[in-house]
Amino acid sequence: MKVIYLFIAWLLVGSSCASTQEGRPADPQATPEAKALFARLMALEEKGIMYGHQDDLMYGTTWWYQKDSSDVKAATGDYPGVVGFELGELETGRPRSLDSVSFEQITEQVKFFHQLRGVITISWHCINPITSQLPGPKTPNGPGSAWDVPRRDDPVKNRGEVKSILPGGVNHALFNQWLTRLADYFLTWKDADGRPIPFLFRPWHEHSGDFFWWGNTRCTPQEYADLWRYTVRFLRDKGLHNILYIYNTDKVYSAEEFLTGYPGDEYIDMLAIDWYGSGPEFNVVVDQGLTFVTDAARERHKLAALSECGNIGWDMVNILRKHKLSYFLTWRNRYMPDPARRRPGNTDLLRSMYNDPHTLFLRDIQ
Repeated sequence: MKVIYLFIAWLLVGSSCASTQEGRPADPQATPEAKALFARLMALEEKGIMYGHQDDLMYGTTWWYQKDSSDVKAATGDYPGVVGFELGELETGRPRSLDSVSFEQITEQVKFFHQLRGVITISWHCINPITSQLPGPKTPNGPGSAWDVPRRDDPVKNRGEVKSILPGGVNHALFNQWLTRLADYFLTWKDADGRPIPFLFRPWHEHSGDFFWWGNTRCTPQEYADLWRYTVRFLRDKGLHNILYIYNTDKVYSAEEFLTGYPGDEYIDMLAIDWYGSGPEFNVVVDQGLTFVTDAARERHKLAALSECGNIGWDMVNILRKHKLSYFLTWRNRYMPDPARRRPGNTDLLRSMYNDPHTLFLRDIQ
């Protein structure tokens, strides 16, 4: 039955493309591949919501970087429609990410998944530009990391990290070096014909919280917006016009709060929110949040997503049906519906999601 539904949906995607021409990438020089990805995602929002999983191709509950492996595929026979990769610590020149994943292997899997016509989303937990330079040991989630911020009871909330890397700041040259490494890495992402691979990029995420050095108490809304604008302009100037950019907060409770620090429509392609939790109260507030996020996206002719979430149940799946979203993404294996049967009920949910026409996996979008 799902095959029949999806064949009809495929026909409708083609017919709906004409109605989505008002939506296009923010980059005036977007590559044909980026334009095609944007139009494809806009059309797919009319048909359902893609299931995404962070690091799905990199490791699982019982394996580490085995090509063609995926815990989602082991449970359903198919890959998720969206896979996420993390680039934290690429800026240091090290060969592995903060999650000990090889950047070379990430490139291999980006090319592999693009060839399968899957959708790729990238996050970047960039190290702290001030404390990473201090003497002493550094750890992925501790000293020198993206999470290295003053304690909440510390009277000094803003050490000036963002200001220090903007033009005129003491760490601006260092930041340019980091962005150059990032750009050089992205420039290696080409398909078999040498064309740039389009992808979604989600830097400076969850700034509505205070747990990253770019968070809401660590810089002003103007500094945050300037950080976004500088990042996008830098990458575009390096010739990267194959990127769709995601503006992404942590949980917030109003449209005004959601758009605090927004850099402008000319820099953003997708509006998204991260929200972890469960229970009746969570169901109410996440439904309200997705409403103002999707409303803001529609007003701007942008895409929308629930870019991170935790353990999900049918309550969440039913909430997602109410909103036009490109995808929702469960974060790494501790949050996904578990095919290793440590949580059999969630395994059953993943399989049920796969059989649900509204929840799209890789075959559904190919």
